[in-house]
Amino acid sequence: MQNVDGKVVIITGASSGIGAETARVLAANGAKVVLSARREERLKALAGELGSDHAAYLASDVTALKDMQAVAALAQERFGKVDALFANAGIMPGGNMSELDVTGWMNMVDINIKGVLNAMAAVLPVFLEQRRGHIVVTSSCAGTRSVPGNAVYCGTKHFVRAMLDSFRQEAVAEQSGIRTTTIYPGAIKTELLNTVAPSETKTMVEQFYENVGLEPDAIANAVLYVLSQPDNVDVCDLVVRPSMEA
Repeated sequence: MQNVDGKVVIITGASSGIGAETARVLAANGAKVVLSARREERLKALAGELGSDHAAYLASDVTALKDMQAVAALAQERFGKVDALFANAGIMPGGNMSELDVTGWMNMVDINIKGVLNAMAAVLPVFLEQRRGHIVVTSSCAGTRSVPGNAVYCGTKHFVRAMLDSFRQEAVAEQSGIRTTTIYPGAIKTELLNTVAPSETKTMVEQFYENVGLEPDAIANAVLYVLSQPDNVDVCDLVVRPSMEA
């Protein structure tokens, strides 16, 4: 697709779901993808599927800045540049705050917030030096409203929304040439619900996702759309939800 062919895109959370499908869609349209996630075997299989001309991978953890810096270094070593980051890794161990799942709260902060910041910190020096780049981050429809039973998750996704929009305004003021996009998925059939503890509520949500949820390629095609825009176009916010989701 126009303006995607030859681009080098780092993808976090690339071992399954939205991340893996986005890698497939971008590679099919001529992009080079650098895959990051903790599950090395899955990354290896995906990179093998896409081919060495289109994909590289590094088993890495978004909660570690040095890991993200290593991913950025790999992108430059293998493909000579970095054009875009898709910061997609995230978890959702839901539950009411009265349940006091403090470990779950902190894990969400570490991955959903610090993970995005670490990935951005790894690519920003490159983007600032070359005076261009595109940062795409997965938020959630939960980042646009309040959802009981998911207070901390909502908080992390609201953070992404506010932080990236503030950074967008900074980038415009500094004329850095860096574009930003926040994507807000609704119900998508991924492994995200696997991090939710078993409960009656989880069963209901799983049934809803099974009945009306979208396949991950809905978000992958949204990422393709935003990265394919001309350099003077910035699609800042994009909500993608099933037509049957209120």
